[in-house]
Amino acid sequence: MAQSVPAAPPLAWPDLKLLDGRLLTAQDWQGQAAVLVFWATHCAFCRRHNVHVEKLHRALAGQPVRVLGLASDRDPAVLGRYLRQQAMSFPVSMDVEPLRGLLRLSRTIPTTITIDRQGIPGLAIPGEMTEDDVMGLARVVLGS
Repeated sequence: MAQSVPAAPPLAWPDLKLLDGRLLTAQDWQGQAAVLVFWATHCAFCRRHNVHVEKLHRALAGQPVRVLGLASDRDPAVLGRYLRQQAMSFPVSMDVEPLRGLLRLSRTIPTTITIDRQGIPGLAIPGEMTEDDVMGLARVVLGS
């Protein structure tokens, strides 16, 4: 069941190192909405969920929205291999805890969060979502 993230000021984006070595800073998020997905490679629900997240990522190409995976895995080589095997191209960071703490999230995976273009957290959706529900997030974040 979708829940609103507790009322908060705009998110103070921490620096996040992506698996490919790039660094996302607060400046990279200016004017960008976001769909964040907290997940792990060992989670079967996440595997199915992320197929839909990949489709959303591709559908939103060129839009002012970032899709970001936050994987709780500890081994970047294992994570990289998994992403290649699953043909997932959305950016992924292993820097999970800074955002989990800022958003006051439980450890449920997958958990999907929407952030509007002003940096205000919106929906927090714990658990696996259907393709239609994930694709519907495009309307949520583009309408912000």
